[in-house]
Amino acid sequence: MKTVFMGTPDFAVPCLEALIEDGNEVAGVFTQPDKPKGRGYHLVPPPVKVCAEKHHINVYQPVTLKDGKALDILARLRPEMIIVVAYGKILPQEILNFPKYGCVNIHASLLPEYRGAAPIQQAILDGRTKTGVTAMYMDVGLDTGDMLMKKELSIGENETADELHDRLSQAGAQLIPLIIHGAENGTLIREKQDDSLSSYAGMLTKEMSKINFAKTAKEIHNQVRGLNSWPSASAELNGKRIKIHRTLLAKGSGQPGQVLSLHPLVVACGQGAVEMIELQPEGKKRMDARSFVNGLHGVTSEELKFC
Repeated sequence: MKTVFMGTPDFAVPCLEALIEDGNEVAGVFTQPDKPKGRGYHLVPPPVKVCAEKHHINVYQPVTLKDGKALDILARLRPEMIIVVAYGKILPQEILNFPKYGCVNIHASLLPEYRGAAPIQQAILDGRTKTGVTAMYMDVGLDTGDMLMKKELSIGENETADELHDRLSQAGAQLIPLIIHGAENGTLIREKQDDSLSSYAGMLTKEMSKINFAKTAKEIHNQVRGLNSWPSASAELNGKRIKIHRTLLAKGSGQPGQVLSLHPLVVACGQGAVEMIELQPEGKKRMDARSFVNGLHGVTSEELKFC
């Protein structure tokens, strides 16, 4: 099938690779403009652009899709289907209506749950034990289109958002050839979403980082997992901010935030305790808990309290 792919971050790359490996003609790739990064503010291309150029596919990086120029490009490319994965721009109606087989989106949740920008992280923050990916026809709403296929995954007790992100991106890629062949064969079945079952996963913010140790150990553990690797859960110790990258549920009780032991580094919560596995003091690199404790230079657990 002749297609156009629209996507930007790492999450979208396996889907583009799957589209190519399935033997489809990818007439063009749309992605976000290069962005300045690092101290020198050098322009860095999005991962999808890097992938497309590796396969010698023409790349388009419009600032907007609403001025008619993107539609002109599509008119020249004449795709039969547009595949959209984490593109980061809203498609106007004239683009949604353009291809013969429509615009199909791969979304990282089991819709209608977790519509929106951060479904992977929110599922972990909420303590869910399963999630998945959904392929759907796109409409003008936010992740509200008719569903076509789903693939469900279990969430590990200690799995981070970054780890789940990678597994879901591969799961989404597995749906790509099924969608293409189903469209060609006329076997795709549309299922309307039940809006009464919908939930929303808004964008992550730095304000979500601070840990409240009065919460249960499981809530704190989920916060650490869900905000890994950005914006990262954080706490203060001796007046300095510490990012907490990994924890485990542990046994113990005490005043919330009180360090119960140093080896392993266990901290009391409102209910239960967590073991700190990987931390990052302000201005330093990530380190394991043993290295962190060694840097405290002989203090006792009774002297330490996270807040």
